[in-house]
Amino acid sequence: MTFTRRGAVGALAAAAMTLGASAALAQETIKVGILHSLSGTMAISETTLKDTMLFLIDEQNKKGGVLGKKLEAVVVDPASNWPLFAEKARELISQNKVAAVFGCWTSVSRKSVLPVFKELNNILFYPVQYEGEESEKNVFYTGAAPNQQAIPAVDYLMKDEKVQRWVLAGTDYVYPRTTNKILEAYLKAKGVKAEDIMINYTPFGHSDWQTIVADIKKFGSAGKKTAVVSTINGDANVPFYKELGNQGVKATDIPVVAFSVGEEELAGIDTKPLLGHLAAWNYFESIKTPANDDFIKKWQAYKKNPKAVTNDPMEAHVIGFAMWVKAVEKVGSTDPDKVIDALPGIEAPNLTGGVSKMLPNHHITKPVFIGEIKADGQFDVVWKTNGLVAGDAWSKELEGSKDLEADWVGKKCGNFNTKTGKCGGA
Repeated sequence: MTFTRRGAVGALAAAAMTLGASAALAQETIKVGILHSLSGTMAISETTLKDTMLFLIDEQNKKGGVLGKKLEAVVVDPASNWPLFAEKARELISQNKVAAVFGCWTSVSRKSVLPVFKELNNILFYPVQYEGEESEKNVFYTGAAPNQQAIPAVDYLMKDEKVQRWVLAGTDYVYPRTTNKILEAYLKAKGVKAEDIMINYTPFGHSDWQTIVADIKKFGSAGKKTAVVSTINGDANVPFYKELGNQGVKATDIPVVAFSVGEEELAGIDTKPLLGHLAAWNYFESIKTPANDDFIKKWQAYKKNPKAVTNDPMEAHVIGFAMWVKAVEKVGSTDPDKVIDALPGIEAPNLTGGVSKMLPNHHITKPVFIGEIKADGQFDVVWKTNGLVAGDAWSKELEGSKDLEADWVGKKCGNFNTKTGKCGGA
């Protein structure tokens, strides 16, 4: 009886030691959250970003991790379901205890998670172009603001392509609607008349483009050079371009400049209907620099696929992740408040040459490129900015925004009104 009791006590002690060792081991890693859709309409774009983060974490661990600890990726699938993004963000922060999260694609998914990041005080790195009109303490925007993509694209079409009529076509959610609101105001300020602007929205996953393309074709037959500025997102792009081809709408007649079609979306689809159409990004795989060549080579080796492509939001994660690592090492901690304060001013090389910098408004500096789609699914750069463009959180084109400034360093405010001298946007 005594022996049995002793045995039980010994077993419990051994179990406790094992649990203690497991807990100690768990503390030896720094967890990083990955919040990208791996199913649903946005999986076509977001799955690669999940893989990018796994690759970057793997590369960092080869260098010894961060602060002497290995990084551990925690992957969840919010499944292109916007409310589910908030649930999964809460799960990553509260249950998995991640130090930071890299994720979201659509603005509606980002808007869904904002309250969670504020409430639980964690950090989100958001890698995709968006509509601006936002600067949150807990978010770092490594994708393009409108002045780093949409405005330069319109300027290019207006000056170089002599476009006079405009079709603003988008998926029906916050990013296209707000971007088109900015572009409409910008075009009108440039002297474009209301009757020369056509605006159209379609749901996520839209597949029947026959009527809409016919309307675009008719709109473009008025004797003025016409272009489509596309904020269509996700897998709806495939039937859209196919229908343009079906109805004989060529890039030479009505060029389309897209903000959400990159190398990943073009991989594996018939590019014939897209030849000559355009995309505006801050990175293209085809840009030759030593840093980009090295990244592509390592990425293809990691994917075990010599045809694996790279794209703009991937580069945004490369930059954001490098900045996070530098900030953590600078303060010697993953404490969100310390890292948030350390990030502005941090620099990281971009893949196309030059160095991007995190600004006090939590946006970064980026070059802008216009690329023409080629038969191999790559882009031929036809225009670029002279240097890097600083991202604006608030648009100068909108009445309610032009007086607002985001500054988390000096003013500790994301919407400081320069006229009233108050934080809060009013």
